[in-house]
Formats: sequence, structure tokens, C-alpha cells
Amino acid sequence: MTATSVSDEHCETPSAVAAQAAAHASRQGVICGVLSYGCWGLIPLYFKLVQHVTAGEVLAQRVFWSFVLLGGVVTVLGRWRAIVAALRSRPILLALSASTLLLALNWFTYIYAVSTNQVVEASLGYFLNPLVNVVIGVTVLHERLRGGQLIAVVLASVGMVVLGVPLIAVTLAVSFAFYGLLRKTVAVDGLTGLLVETILLAPLAMAYIVYLHTAGRSAFVADDPATCALLAASGVVTAVPLLLFTAAARRLRFSTLGFLQYLAPTIQFLLAVLLFHEVMTGRKWFAMALIWTAVAIYLVDSLRALAQHRAIAARPEPADV
Repeated sequence: MTATSVSDEHCETPSAVAAQAAAHASRQGVICGVLSYGCWGLIPLYFKLVQHVTAGEVLAQRVFWSFVLLGGVVTVLGRWRAIVAALRSRPILLALSASTLLLALNWFTYIYAVSTNQVVEASLGYFLNPLVNVVIGVTVLHERLRGGQLIAVVLASVGMVVLGVPLIAVTLAVSFAFYGLLRKTVAVDGLTGLLVETILLAPLAMAYIVYLHTAGRSAFVADDPATCALLAASGVVTAVPLLLFTAAARRLRFSTLGFLQYLAPTIQFLLAVLLFHEVMTGRKWFAMALIWTAVAIYLVDSLRALAQHRAIAARPEPADV
């Protein structure tokens, strides 16, 4: 072996190690992403178990136990300084206050949808969410609309009209889209932002829980340990998918996450039809076919745009003469 070949081998080793590390991180990201969206897809099973509890109390208990669990996680990680800094920053606090209202609306609507056997409509909301993001990008952020995006939005709109503009689906899609828009503009990570949001909601949640106990209307009572355990588990149900998603987001490209996000509403739809036996009329199937076609066009358009962007980025710069 020559000195040159030894030198080349040593030069290649760091890049090979970096490539292996990137591949390992990507695999971890895919696993975390699938687990995250899989958990969100299966979450109707949990809410079906507490279907006998009013949506308002489930929401209040979810906020309280999420606050307890996330507070514990932040304590273990030693990140309370970031929480305090966020609470002291007026711009961050105002933005997170607005996102808190949207999050509460989204959570309540979803809990109500599951408890009233409207999981198909809830899943529809999350199928529509990326297309609502496109509309927000055009109307709020003044982004240009690509041809494929326009076709997808029109098809989805027709599907919504066929369904009679389902209120639950629209509320879920719009509230989550604007929630994402607000959170995108706030300079805090996912864990910090969610804990601040639960801190803002916690006083109202605890006041409502106390009111229900005082009025004798609370499901969280000592003689029903199963319901108490289920309601207390709402913190885990909320926090675990979020933490998995955060881990995935750090390791995967945004485009990859964009494809994985359809796993959750797909699972929810299958649960609604195959397990919960929600009625699907011919009109519903037709509307869903339009919306699924819109989603497929959106995905193909996104792939094409991503490929074009990569091709432009990979072009060598012209050499200086």
C-alpha cells in the first residue's frame, strides 16, 4: 500500500462515518415519525374509552395531566429557564396565547367528534389540513400557487361542497393550520411551546374540574378507579406522540414528514369504518374520493417541486473566466 492510498483512505473515513451517522439518524427519524403519527392515528381508541365523560371534562383533564407530565419532563431535562424566558417575552407570550386558543378549540372539537361517532369527519379534517396550509400560504403569506396545488384545492373544495361543508372537518383543518402558522413564527421548540400553552390553559382547566367536583358532576371520582386512570393517562396520550414527533422532526427532512402525516388520518378513517362501523353513504364515498384525489395530486406536485429544487441546487456554478 502506498503512502498516497493510505492518505486517501484516511480522507474518506470521516465522510463515510458522517454518511453512516446520517443514515442511522434518518432511520431513527422514520421510526419516531411512524410511531408518532401511528399514535395520533390510534388516539380515537383512547377517546372511545372515555366516551361516557363529557367532552369539556375530558379536555380539562387532558390539559391538567399534560401540564403535570410535561412539567416533569422539563424538570428532568432542566429546561425551566426556557419556559420562564418564554413567559417573560411579550411577543412570544402573545403568540402562544393565540395558539393556545386554537389548540383548545382543536382538542375540544376532536374529542367531541370521537364521542359523537364522527371519526370519519375528524379524519377528513386532517386529510384537508395540508391543502388549507396551501390556501393560507396564498391568502396570508402571499405565496404563489402552483398548477397542481390549484387543482388539488379545487377538487378538495368540491368534495367539501358535496359533503355539505362538514363543520367538524373544517374546524379541525383550519384551527390546526393556523396553529401551525403561529407556532412557525414563534422562536420556541415544540416542548417549550406546548408546556407554555398548557400553563396558560391549566388555571381554567383546574377551575372547571373543581366546579364539576363541587357540583357532583365530575367523572373523576374515587368509586370509579378505571375512569380516573384513563383520564390521568390523557397526559401520556398527549405528550408521547409529541415527543416522538419532535425527535422525528430533528432527524428527517420536512418533505418526508409531509408524507408521513397522512398515516394518522388514514388509520383514523379505517378505524371509523371497520371498527366503529360509522355509516358511509354513496355521497360520502364520492366526496372522500375527490379529497383523496386532491391529496394525491398535492403529493405528486410536492414531489415534482422538490425534485426541481434539488436539480437547480445541484447545478454547478459557471466557472469564472
